Amino acid sequence: MTAVAILAFALGLILGSFVTAVAHRVPRGTSLLAARSACPACGARIAAYDNVPLVSWLALRGRARCCGAPISARYPLTELALGLLFALTAVVAWGDSVAEVAIDFVFLTMLAAITLTDLEQRIIPNKILLAGAILCLAIAIPTDPDGLPERVIAAAAAGGVFFLVVLAYPKGMGLGDVKLVATMGLFLGRAVAPAILVGLLAGTVVGLALIARHGSQARKMAVPFGPFLALGGVVGMLAGDQLADLYLG
Repeated sequence: MTAVAILAFALGLILGSFVTAVAHRVPRGTSLLAARSACPACGARIAAYDNVPLVSWLALRGRARCCGAPISARYPLTELALGLLFALTAVVAWGDSVAEVAIDFVFLTMLAAITLTDLEQRIIPNKILLAGAILCLAIAIPTDPDGLPERVIAAAAAGGVFFLVVLAYPKGMGLGDVKLVATMGLFLGRAVAPAILVGLLAGTVVGLALIARHGSQARKMAVPFGPFLALGGVVGMLAGDQLADLYLG
């Protein structure tokens, strides 16, 4: 199990680096295949040895080799977080099929990209959600056809409920959140219910904290909801079925 967790951690680091590129390029309409990574400050191409996940940032002490500009800590933090989540998933899902673990890895990668884009750009790109949904179905259809009805029903129910919420309170969340919870339902099935609950609770706690600190001014602060839903998605993936069974029991 230890060896598998280490391999999963390494894979998470690599995909974490890929996620940062996705989060930077997709909202700006830049192709992921158009060119190699370049320094955001001076535009110089980044050498392969300066693009090793986590290691390069530490070796360069958080500054670009080409111009000395500071490199945002979000790059190594995203890589490290996804690596740890992959390792944790490999341990928790020990004994599950390879297909189930692969779906979990796709889900985590998608959530990481959504979190970055929503925090930085206040958008949840349709392209990222669509890519995640296609990969989920591509794995699930041949390996778990019996589970497809639950996935589809969960996606429709979660997306439908959130769509009604947006219609009733359009300033509270956007259609991007609706599409995100629908996609989460496709990945999680019935576990999307506790996932949404965790996301709502986390968002409520942060909202109350902002109100306690800033008073009425907090109402004017725009807080992206996608990261809270992503947190709920992680909890739903790791323990959603157990939470649902606990509630039903």
